[in-house]
Parts: sequence; structure tokens; C-alpha cells
Amino acid sequence: MTFSVAVAGASGYAGGELLRILAEHPHFDITTVTAHSNAGAPLILLQPHLRSLRHLTLGDTTPETLAGHDVVFVALPHGKSGELTEHLDDNTLVIDCGADHRLADEAAWDAFYGGDYHGAWEYGVPELIVGDSRQREALRGARRIAAPGCNASTVELSLAPGVAAGVIESTDIVSVLAVGPSGAGKSLKPHLLGSELMGTANPYAVGGTHRHIPEIAQGLRWAGADDVSLSFTPVLVPMARGILATSTARLTPGTSASSVREAWEAAYEDETFVQVLPEGVMPRTADVLGANTALMGLAVDEAAGRVVVVAAVDNLAKGTAGAAIQSANIALGLPESTGLTVNGVAP
Repeated sequence: MTFSVAVAGASGYAGGELLRILAEHPHFDITTVTAHSNAGAPLILLQPHLRSLRHLTLGDTTPETLAGHDVVFVALPHGKSGELTEHLDDNTLVIDCGADHRLADEAAWDAFYGGDYHGAWEYGVPELIVGDSRQREALRGARRIAAPGCNASTVELSLAPGVAAGVIESTDIVSVLAVGPSGAGKSLKPHLLGSELMGTANPYAVGGTHRHIPEIAQGLRWAGADDVSLSFTPVLVPMARGILATSTARLTPGTSASSVREAWEAAYEDETFVQVLPEGVMPRTADVLGANTALMGLAVDEAAGRVVVVAAVDNLAKGTAGAAIQSANIALGLPESTGLTVNGVAP
């Protein structure tokens, strides 16, 4: 079975990554790609690495252009996808890689994003623990899916096993992330120029202002947290893509190091794309480049009474496009791993 696919926002980084993965998917036929200011240009001029798609031309991003497809992936800035997707057919599978449909709490949207609130869709992190189940159960047969924020899903997956097992407290969480600038999109911004990034590390959205904070809190509440207090600090580093997230949380009284490892290993032992590394081994972003894989290293700081989880993902792959395609597979009844790889690119 083959599904016709359109990708809106195909000239950006997220759109390009969607197309790179979709091009090798055996059940998806990319028939339409769209953009805004680049409409009318050959796709290959904007995404020169996608040689197999050089026959495609970017169309206008309108409901009319996207109509008639089985699957529509939307990779637009926040505030832009909601006003577009409300005009698409209810029977079309629509996966939004932007932020417009991630938050169930309208007040959180108003506080961190602002503008029109377009409602929450099914959340596209299949492995996320939700009560006694996983989020993938909510994705089966879904027709509206919100792909996650890359930083948010990385932290959620890092800490959800501890929350669900009751071995960590959710009211004293600290996460510091080294992130590549591709997560900020392809638009020209002076602080993302190579000359501004090379040889330096730049913190941003410091002091509880990052827009992924309410998304992380939402995911951890789904995993079982009564309340979430999170200090979240991202740091831009000079690598094009990737996230290395170091998250720490206080252990609940009486929790042993062995029970901590048991919680994480039990949570992910049957997962293809989330893997806990052996004791004493920590991940590198280089090991997940181009892969739909989240790798986690786990340690217990006995003196501080805290668990330390170090997670590596490719922000464009598992963090965005891979999660979107993985979720689409589930929604359509395809094997979850179809078209996706756990293997990275090295060196």
C-alpha cells in the first residue's frame, strides 16, 4: 500500500529532514512540496542533498495545494501551522512538526507562545509512558498528530521512567542541554551565523523562559508526576545538529542505585528507538547522527542523592522528523520502524 504525501515547509531544516527520510520509505510517495518565499523554486536548489527528489518544484503553502493527499506533514514556524491545518480534510492524516498543537493547557500556550490557540492533538512520542500504557496507543488510527519539541521529548524520555517507577522526585529537576543551531530553523538570524557560533557556547532562554518547559511538564505529568518543577537551560554549541541533554533529579528516600537502573532498563527494554547504555557508558551526539535513536547513559550521584541521565538525540531526526514519521507509521497501521534506522553516520 502506498500513501500520497505532501510536505509543507519543505525548504527548511525540518522539512528537509522529513523529505530525506520519506524518500526511502517504502509506503510513502512524495507528490507535493511547498514553501512560502521559496515557492516556485526547484526543491533541489534549497535541498541540494536530496538528489532523488530533484524533479519536485516547491508550490505555495495553501490548503488547496495540500488537499487530496493521504498524509500531510507540516513543518512551519509556531503560529503558522494552526491557521493552515484547520482547513484540511478530517480524513487526512496531518502531522504538525511545529508547536501549535502540542499543549493541552491553553493558559500554558498563552504564557509561552501567545497568539491564537488551536487545540491539542495526539502527542507524537510513541515511547512516552502515559499511566500504565505508552503514548503509541493514542496514535493508533489518529488523524491529527503533534510531533514533539526536540528538547522536550529528549527530557521527557530521559526522566519519565523514574517518575513512573517512583524512584525520583519531580519537584527538583535540572536539565542543561547542548544543542545544535539547526533546531532554531533555517531563517537568517545574526546570532546563528557561523562567525558567532564557532569557538563558543551560548546559553539562551535562561531563567525558565524556554517554550519547551510546559511541554516537558505536561509529559512528566502524563508519566505520573503530581507536580513538576524544572530548571531548564539550553546552550547553543558549534555542531550543526544534535542534542546532549543532562538531566538530574533528586532520588526518593530509600531508592538504591540498582532500583534506578532497573526502572530505566525495564521501561525501554522492548523499545527499538530508545536505548539505555550499559553502566558506566555515556552517549555522544556523534553516535545518533542521522538516526531515529535516543541513547541514554545513567548514573547515580550518591553524595548528592540524585540520578543523572545523559541523553543524545539528533534533533532533526528522532527529535523531529523521525518522531513524526514513526508516529505516522503507527497511525496508518504500518510497522512502527518502517523507513527508520537506528544506525547513525560516522565519522
